[in-house]
Amino acid sequence: MSKKTIKDIQIEDKTILVRVDFNVPLKDGQISDDNRIVAAIPTIKYLLDNNAKVVLCSHLGKIKNEEDKEKNNLKVVVPRLSELLGVEVKFSNEVVGESASNLIKGLKRGEVLLLQNTRFEPGESKNDPDLASKLSEGIDVFVNDAFGSSHRKHASTYGVVEVLKGEGKESAIGFLVEKEVKALNRCVEAKIKPFVAVLGGAKVSDKIKVIDGLLEKADKLIIGGAMSYTFLKALGYEIGKSRVEEDQIEYAKNCLDKAKGKIILPIDHIIADDFQNPTKINVSMDQNINEEYLGVDIGPRTINYFKEELNGSKMVFWNGPMGVFEVDNFANGTKEIAKAIGSLENAFSVIGGGDSAAASKKFGFSELFSHISTGGGASLEMIENDGHLPGIDIIEDKQGEHNED
Repeated sequence: MSKKTIKDIQIEDKTILVRVDFNVPLKDGQISDDNRIVAAIPTIKYLLDNNAKVVLCSHLGKIKNEEDKEKNNLKVVVPRLSELLGVEVKFSNEVVGESASNLIKGLKRGEVLLLQNTRFEPGESKNDPDLASKLSEGIDVFVNDAFGSSHRKHASTYGVVEVLKGEGKESAIGFLVEKEVKALNRCVEAKIKPFVAVLGGAKVSDKIKVIDGLLEKADKLIIGGAMSYTFLKALGYEIGKSRVEEDQIEYAKNCLDKAKGKIILPIDHIIADDFQNPTKINVSMDQNINEEYLGVDIGPRTINYFKEELNGSKMVFWNGPMGVFEVDNFANGTKEIAKAIGSLENAFSVIGGGDSAAASKKFGFSELFSHISTGGGASLEMIENDGHLPGIDIIEDKQGEHNED
């Protein structure tokens, strides 16, 4: 089953609403990383080159009060977006309403309008039908190019498609979503063997479903980062002051029983007496961590052990750092494992967004990977849900194909 792409639809003279992901990090009111804007450019350029009238919508940050609205005004994106597209991007200070509607009506072929942050509307995250209906006014076609938001059933990712479908209007995916779906579906189908998954990060509870999914699909599951301490405690090891989810120990035990040796855990650790201001940093002798220490990274023996387990892999999915990579003293495990995955010969390597993508960029290894997802939560949910995400499932299938699930 494949979805209609922007190459399958009539574009010329159409007013096209594109859901993009411009949820970029801001520092002192300025964009600190424009990757998500850059990722949307091929789709927008294609639509402009084919004489469409383009309306863009996106969220930015979390909106709980008026102060959040001031901090997360989407207008901040306009200068960089205009520069990348080589055209002046118009901006609507509202998401829906008379002024937004007039700006949409006034668009000419080859022009772009960016709407205000969709989360300024309280109905966005509730998938409010009234907001979805207003968003669809004056729109001929909907395009989803926001992979990072496709796991959310919001008005701008889902509701608007329902409204347009009811009016007999088309929907499609953009180039970014198409690329993401192709890459991540290879991990979902797990036909390339040996397939090794590498998980890290802080919480087991955030990744229960993805652990279950990967245990079925992968030949090995390497677990590092703070989540490994919960698994080690489940095996009876001492883990000192390390972060542990006590309520997940039973789940970890069940996983280890079910995995039949598939789960690979650290055999030593970099340990410190304090996370933020350490006075003592050491390497543990084995899996155990002394009571006055906490684990902050995988140790040197574990790095070699994980590298051996990765050797010969033909496909790797990686999500989550091996330690506190933001602190240079605790970054080596993540750096070495990232390099090892990226250096595998003839292997298809995928980073599932989030901190792993940030780490690979920090260490200069991004070019080594086959695919780096733009959506951490969305990439994990796609693997959990066997290739399904609501914001993509609702898009029309290609002619002659239908979704039988």
